[in-house]
Amino acid sequence: MSDRLFIFDTTLRDGEQVPGCQLNTVEKIQVAKALETLGVDVIEAGFPVSSPGDFKSVVEISKAVTWPTICALTRAVEKDIDAAAEALKYAKRKRIHTGIGTSDYHIKYKFNSTREEIIERAIACVKYAKKYVEDVQFYAEDAGRTDNEYLARVVEAVVKAGATVINIPDTTGYCLPEDFGKKILYLKENVKGIDNVVIATHCHNDLGMATANTVSGILNGARQAEVTINGIGERAGNTSLEEVVMTFKSHNKGIETNINTQKIYSTSRMVSSMMNMPVQPNKAIVGRNAFAHSSGIHQDGVLKNRENYEIIDPKDVGIDENSIVLTARSGRAALKHRLNVLGVELSQEDLDKAYAEFLALADRKKDINDDDILMLVGKSRGEKARISIDYLQVTSGIDVRSVASIGLSIAGEKFESAASGNGPVDAAINAIKNIIHRNMTVEEFLIQAITKGSDDTGKVHMTVSYNNESYYGFGANTDIVAASAEAFVDAINKFVR
Repeated sequence: MSDRLFIFDTTLRDGEQVPGCQLNTVEKIQVAKALETLGVDVIEAGFPVSSPGDFKSVVEISKAVTWPTICALTRAVEKDIDAAAEALKYAKRKRIHTGIGTSDYHIKYKFNSTREEIIERAIACVKYAKKYVEDVQFYAEDAGRTDNEYLARVVEAVVKAGATVINIPDTTGYCLPEDFGKKILYLKENVKGIDNVVIATHCHNDLGMATANTVSGILNGARQAEVTINGIGERAGNTSLEEVVMTFKSHNKGIETNINTQKIYSTSRMVSSMMNMPVQPNKAIVGRNAFAHSSGIHQDGVLKNRENYEIIDPKDVGIDENSIVLTARSGRAALKHRLNVLGVELSQEDLDKAYAEFLALADRKKDINDDDILMLVGKSRGEKARISIDYLQVTSGIDVRSVASIGLSIAGEKFESAASGNGPVDAAINAIKNIIHRNMTVEEFLIQAITKGSDDTGKVHMTVSYNNESYYGFGANTDIVAASAEAFVDAINKFVR
């Protein structure tokens, strides 16, 4: 008989805390629906008390998603729990996730408290949350550095108080897999009532062992894995959903999930595109090199029998081995097929627009890759924004003052301006500033090439400061100046209403 492993996805909470990965409510709903289709059991939708935007997102995701449990994070603070309960009021299945730090580091330096006081606060927050919902998850923050005897005391107290799920986070990514597994086993063997609750793992990747620690925890009795798509998250990231799921699909350990693994790749690419977080090429399961073979010996072996060098069939994670190569001669059907593989569905009108952009790009580039296609779809999304670029013309060169002329559409009204600058990008940004009269400063400017050709599409990530807040913009174009202008306008759209 197989044991059920519950998949708790925190892409929209812990994953979205990464600078530059912020999504608006509409985008969060799109991701939440993709996670529902993927088959995750619990979606951690946000931290409602942290901002009006987070509160609204939890509300709207609760309305949009049907069967997964919707979870909201809180601290061990009554106002946090009140906000979470209010935000979850439309959820079909709701869970409040509350807790407190339990390591001596947190007790002494974060809370200036004592072990006994922390236990009292832990009990109080669980009991308070139980007034609103039956399903209460408790997290013992920094459990990875909490001694097992005291951790067991905390867990036993909150189980008695009514917690239904106990989250054991390796918050700093400190643990070794053997030690983390023993921690879970210690709780299983030493906490009264532990068999009546679900033990969860929440591992960070600071030492590159998040997946290993999670797997070790599961093998020792945990039955909920807290994960993110592509392993995104604070610092070095969280445990990767795809790695945990495919580990247990590949090994016969009697542990099964509800994940439709053929949706993994499309969900990965969707999150990568929407959060502007490229997937590293050698990323397990979903990296573009995950099923690539360059060694002659490997190529020969794979051609004779795929299992010589592949433990996972690419089709099991939604990667079509016989990918249709897109060129300027490809039709709408080929583009639509590739978009579907990448998890993007467009209306006929949007498909027509994307196809026109695709043909224009295909005339400039020899090869069209998935990043190019997703960039086109992102550009289509940008066209629906309040501010969009109608045209950009730049003059620059050696010993020549750079000058940019730009046309913007703002809520349907047309504006034009020209400006000079210290280089073409600076000139373009100055021209935009002449139209958008706000005190804005570019804090960070990052250019990333997708491949290596001179005709390549360049990505620009930009951080813009306005009113002491930071806003993140993204642009992609074969013209890096145009990509920079698009990124600047994308950031402005985040605060200009």
